[in-house]
Amino acid sequence: TEAVVIMDAALHSRRLRVDDVDAWLQANDGRRGTRSVRRVLEHAEPAAESHMESRLRMLLVLGGLPRPQAQVAIYDRQGQFVGRVDLYYAEHRLGIEYDGAWHRDNLAEDNRRQNDLLRAGVRLLRFTASDVLGRPDAVVGQVRQMLG
Repeated sequence: TEAVVIMDAALHSRRLRVDDVDAWLQANDGRRGTRSVRRVLEHAEPAAESHMESRLRMLLVLGGLPRPQAQVAIYDRQGQFVGRVDLYYAEHRLGIEYDGAWHRDNLAEDNRRQNDLLRAGVRLLRFTASDVLGRPDAVVGQVRQMLG
């Protein structure tokens, strides 16, 4: 998970590109460490905006759930932009949000956006660091239950 978190951050900041990693893997094929780098790249997500979003996504995947899409724009039935969710299972219309410290200071805006998402037919689960780090089985269980 740590390597994926680091790869996500490097890709998101554009300090590293997937093409660069692919080229390195091809140039070093068969050498020690390439298999590990390939696995990390398979799980990497350039759209991840924080290390905790990366940890949450990897928690779900390692918990046996399908990989969710990252940073998905949601539109209502009239085609109006409603908001963006950190993680999304489109076939289940399930959005997942990681709420960091920034969210504590923006409760009113978060509530408005959550209401808009619900009106657009998106179910939403929200998790904090204490959930992801302290209750990982419960997080996976809640998402699994919502995926039905």
